[in-house]
Amino acid sequence: MKLLSCVAALSLAATPAFADAPKLVKQGTATQLQVQGKPMLLLAGELGNSSDTSEAYMAPHWKRLRAMHLNTVLAPVSWELIEPKEGQYDWSSVDTLIRNARANNLHLVFLWFGAWKNSMSTYVPAWVKRDQARFPRAQLPSGQGVDILSSMAPATLAADQKVFAALLAHIKAVDAQQNTVLMVQVENEIGMLPVARDYGPQADAAYRGQVPAELMSYLQQHHDTLVPAMRQRWEDNGARTSGTWAEVFGPGTASEEIFTAWHYAHFADGLTRAGKGAYALPMYVNVALNRPGRAPGEYPSGGPLPHLIDVWKAGAPSLDFLAPDIYFTNFVDIVNTYKRPDNPLFIPEANNADHPQVPGNAFYAIGKLDAIGFGPFSIESVDEKPGALAGAYDVLEQISPQILAAQGLGRMSGFRPRALYDGTLIYEPVTERIGDYRFTVSFADIVKPEATPETGKAGAVIVQTGPEDYIVAGQGVTVTFEPVGPGPRLAGIDSAWEGHFDAQNRWIAGRLLNGDQTHQGRHIQLAPGEFQIQRIKLYRYQ
Repeated sequence: MKLLSCVAALSLAATPAFADAPKLVKQGTATQLQVQGKPMLLLAGELGNSSDTSEAYMAPHWKRLRAMHLNTVLAPVSWELIEPKEGQYDWSSVDTLIRNARANNLHLVFLWFGAWKNSMSTYVPAWVKRDQARFPRAQLPSGQGVDILSSMAPATLAADQKVFAALLAHIKAVDAQQNTVLMVQVENEIGMLPVARDYGPQADAAYRGQVPAELMSYLQQHHDTLVPAMRQRWEDNGARTSGTWAEVFGPGTASEEIFTAWHYAHFADGLTRAGKGAYALPMYVNVALNRPGRAPGEYPSGGPLPHLIDVWKAGAPSLDFLAPDIYFTNFVDIVNTYKRPDNPLFIPEANNADHPQVPGNAFYAIGKLDAIGFGPFSIESVDEKPGALAGAYDVLEQISPQILAAQGLGRMSGFRPRALYDGTLIYEPVTERIGDYRFTVSFADIVKPEATPETGKAGAVIVQTGPEDYIVAGQGVTVTFEPVGPGPRLAGIDSAWEGHFDAQNRWIAGRLLNGDQTHQGRHIQLAPGEFQIQRIKLYRYQ
């Protein structure tokens, strides 16, 4: 294995001049990712965990991913590959990713598989795996170790910080001008299994000790905005301002999970600070969500789950946001728990790329919740038969300038049918005010309103581009409208054009839709199974 790979040999030579690093900026109520001075909407996909470890395996996929209208690939970077021997770095896997992404006009979000990946510690180097005295494992109540590094060990944090800072420094050296790498995910789906907390000697002593003052201060300062489950647990145990974990949060696994969350968050914060000290890219942690009715440890305990968001905000203030990996059907309910004033929304994993609900989820997250981006998992598994996702990303790519101009300003919304955890679809229309018109979006044909198997795949975004001008994009929706505010009380369609935007964002008109295509001026319809864009102008009359 070639160590200390030469940057110049990989055609990644850096120049003395550095562009501004990608950064998060506010626009109205939204947060956008700004790259080289311009906002960017991430139409992304995440690679399978092992895919990018082989350049030959990835070779046929890069062009296909760009042809699917992706602009960003989420790619794992593993500790064991870049530091196979302590203190000796091999950057060839990182440089290969950057080179191939650039060659195909793609950006990257790096996923740091360091101390933990999906709870376990299987991506650490052998010199870490084999040295349990220096890098202790978490333990079960019986004292048996598990294949998970303990978050309580200072040496583990120090080693992870050192390599992570070196990674960020290397990215800066080879990419600070081009900004191929946009963000970094810190670890992957952190959480303790198969019990709620580590029972090693350091963890036991810490659990018997006092809740850190930083967490107690956060709870008091944010009392009125705490997640309801967290506030109730604290208040049910007397809303104490100090005490042990069991005293403050009560006995049992709920208290143990809060303890676990705090220490994972504290570790992630230390790692983030080290990385940003080398190169201040935006950084986030993702989360494996819990199934209803499962106890902590039956799911990864202590990750940044909806009921633990406050613990993570208190324990990891250096992180830019917490990002949900959503594989459950109740996407709408889950994603709204992560859209907060203190938490920009990014969805790094949202089902596998071929899941039928993925396109609708993308339209909803981006249009309704101003998401920075969206990325279904195992994206390379569908690049030969991209299907619906490619059509959805094609439309979103075309209207990205209009979306970015509207985010956070009340000029846009996204729509998809809500589903419950058990998969039951809620077919009721959704109503939103955008500008001076109120839009009602139905997920079935209002002329023939029977729901079909296609109904659950529906999704659309409506963007206001002028006082009475709107873009409606997506598939499987029927849209009606009425005026809001003073003036004539009825609304009609001045014009409705189908068409597309070219590479310079110039509108290329197709058919002028009237008569049967708009039900004689009564509604806008985007047929199921065909992603499309319509530019409409409304007017009022008595």
